[in-house]
Amino acid sequence: MKDVFAKKRLGQHFLTDLNIAQKIADQLDFVGYDKVLEIGPGMGVLTQFLNLKKGTLDLIEIDQESVIYLHQKFPELKNHIHLGDILKIDLTTIFPSGDFAIIGNFPYNISSQILFKTLENRLHIPFFCGMFQKEVALRICGNPGNKTYGILSVLSQVYYETSYLFDVPPNVFSPPPKVNSGVIALRRKENLVVDFDEKLLFRVVKTGFQQRRKTLRNSLKSLDIPKTIIEDSIFDLRPERLSSDQFIELTKLIGNAKV
Repeated sequence: MKDVFAKKRLGQHFLTDLNIAQKIADQLDFVGYDKVLEIGPGMGVLTQFLNLKKGTLDLIEIDQESVIYLHQKFPELKNHIHLGDILKIDLTTIFPSGDFAIIGNFPYNISSQILFKTLENRLHIPFFCGMFQKEVALRICGNPGNKTYGILSVLSQVYYETSYLFDVPPNVFSPPPKVNSGVIALRRKENLVVDFDEKLLFRVVKTGFQQRRKTLRNSLKSLDIPKTIIEDSIFDLRPERLSSDQFIELTKLIGNAKV
């Protein structure tokens, strides 16, 4: 079976350390769901450990050469290996019903987009675990007031409990990336009451952080905040000071004032 060579245009860096692959696979908790989607399996280093877990495992890979290799290495997964772009595929075509987990060593050039796709499909994804560039991983799990805290932090933490699990050095990949990596896990908040305008929330967060050094009173000007609430003390703060819960309250304040 001929090895697959990582392709720079696809942002491929194949994990070679079996201990790290085992640690990532062991993050899965199958209580409450029995379907898992691995994104970007490459040559199946992580797949071999996921395949030992309970439940159904599906793989999605954009590289045709890798798909051919995976069919040879895991013939038992023949009908569960999908050739395609994770950013373009409708996940309901793979999982028509029920919850599923997402896991993978994600291509760093699209890792943030994979996270946003997860947020879009959050009602079906109770658990998410993956390898990111360390800087991005820290951003997702960042706390208010921290320089890493931003759009990814807030939107992830509105819907999920985020955890930074461990660092991964460059030398355990082929080829080694020029950056350090980090593995994170997200567990969906099952008790979240969505009594706010979710589209408005996304607008408030993204608009606020476009000028993160300004107060919300100035950074949110383009949203035409009603004068009846613009003097509220929350608008004295910079966006990086607000927790995800405070962003929800801010969204409700703006939404109710516009009714």
